[in-house]
Amino acid sequence: MIATSHGDQRVHLDSAGLGLMPAAARTALMEWTRHDDRHGPYELEEYLDDVVHDELGTRLSTLLHAPAEDTVLFTGAADAFATLVARLPLGPGDRIWTTPYEGFAQLTALYALRDRTRCGLDVIPLRPDGDLDLEWMAAHIDDNVALVSVTHVPAGCGIVNPVESIGRILAPHRCLYAVDASYSVGQLPVDVSRIGCDLLTGDGWRFLRGPQSIGFAYASPGLRRVLPLRGAELRVSPHGAAVVALNAALAEHRASVPDMDLANGLRAVVEETPGTELIAPGRVQSAILTFRHDRLCAAQIRRGLAARGVVVRKAVGQETPLYLPGRDVTTAVRASLHHDNSPQDIARFGEALRDVLASEQPPTQIRTDAPPAGRKHAARHLTSVGGTLLRFPA
Repeated sequence: MIATSHGDQRVHLDSAGLGLMPAAARTALMEWTRHDDRHGPYELEEYLDDVVHDELGTRLSTLLHAPAEDTVLFTGAADAFATLVARLPLGPGDRIWTTPYEGFAQLTALYALRDRTRCGLDVIPLRPDGDLDLEWMAAHIDDNVALVSVTHVPAGCGIVNPVESIGRILAPHRCLYAVDASYSVGQLPVDVSRIGCDLLTGDGWRFLRGPQSIGFAYASPGLRRVLPLRGAELRVSPHGAAVVALNAALAEHRASVPDMDLANGLRAVVEETPGTELIAPGRVQSAILTFRHDRLCAAQIRRGLAARGVVVRKAVGQETPLYLPGRDVTTAVRASLHHDNSPQDIARFGEALRDVLASEQPPTQIRTDAPPAGRKHAARHLTSVGGTLLRFPA
């Protein structure tokens, strides 16, 4: 066992799952929730209308480099994406492009859109190094492509997809461009004017360190022109106390990225640990690192690290169903950094990880991430997720 002299101080390496709220944000959330419970919603609504909405609109505008009037609050990025994308007027002659890194919630919304409109749904192929094949995109884009949906940073690994380069490829064409920034906003610069997207969605509780159940969307004037609903009809509104708390969290947000030297140090710790395998496709990585071990399961490692004061997250393959399961990854350990992390945190993580691996025994039931005998790997040109067939272009 490692020494317990750290007391109650914990190393938080899960900002991609749930960031640590600043004290001001936590206080605002508790006070206004209590006030709403005791006195009803009217004073909270007045405070939101008179103070918070203008402040939060300005802060979101600065964060996303977007006009304040083009941002709207939702209960989360997934709700924003589903609410807006579901109403797109596509038809049987249209095609949707998405990526192997797309999250489960976004894919579910895209399947529903495809089933409603009878449009096609294709998956952009990857290069051998794991990067999206931009040459394929440039060669195959045409005016039959009506929507392109790309995740900036996936939930299941730390690759940074080149959303600005994709925007330049798509700009001359009629397609709408949607970007999921749930795992990038707050840890990487996000500039909708440089990306050139029509829709960008994000969560407030990850790297931005707001409360759970609040997110936002940027919707361009072009997107709003083709949607059949307007204004309040598009909103899945968060509770007012969460709005106040997010405003307080953004007031303390630093417009900088996590120290990539720390990210490289975190990566080195994992790479130097016997039995670990990094899940890190692509040439550009973020401050999210995912790995698995050849002997211990992800849940066992997560619990062992938590007992030693280090908070990480167990990543589940089905969160990124077109990528991780096809590479025999059912679960993995995900660590993520914030601006507040320090070299001492990386050292404690390494110490705790080595101690877990030295102390813990594999589960009695033999663990394997490989599919059962006889089950084939996901094919390159055709795959099934939740009973839904998707075509992988050649």
